[in-house]
Amino acid sequence: MKKVLKVGFDLDGVILYNPIRVFRPFAKKFLKPLKAGVLGQEKESFYFPRSNFEKFLWRLIHLTSFKINRGYDDLKKLSKNKGIRLYLVTGRYGFLEDDYEKWLKKINANKVFEKCYINKKNTQPNEFKEEIIKKLKLDIYVEDNWDIIEKLNHHTGAEILWITNLVDRVIPYKNKFNDLKEVSLFLKKFSSRHV
Repeated sequence: MKKVLKVGFDLDGVILYNPIRVFRPFAKKFLKPLKAGVLGQEKESFYFPRSNFEKFLWRLIHLTSFKINRGYDDLKKLSKNKGIRLYLVTGRYGFLEDDYEKWLKKINANKVFEKCYINKKNTQPNEFKEEIIKKLKLDIYVEDNWDIIEKLNHHTGAEILWITNLVDRVIPYKNKFNDLKEVSLFLKKFSSRHV
């Protein structure tokens, strides 16, 4: 009897197309010293907006996830396969829940995903994702943020698939994809032979 394949997906940059994710490596270099000096946050942590103004800016930044990614229709078809279960696991902080809920309706998440998770307690995104991956015993997780991938590879037993971008694609990684369409095709093939 075949084992059910459990796959988790990030939202921004994976399910939703986000063109500015290509600037993430540059933003990281800029924000690291700013976080430690001006904002008083740990260098290795992911940025958390504290003031109302910072949260307002963070909401604006997330509006750049403005459309459903190419390949989502393939994922919808894949979700009908009884040998696979799909989950949505986003590291978005709790104050972005309104926008998150709107997207869940737009993508008909309740018909595609077994369950959807958002980081309501505002823990570090990688720690939240690690917790959910372990709780659900996911076999595969699809992520677009290289920093999170590095952390998840060291702290979970899941196979982490990476949707890369133009800047980061030079980083060597065996499970690297250009978009959700490629990931969906890979999962279709993988699930057909998964035991």
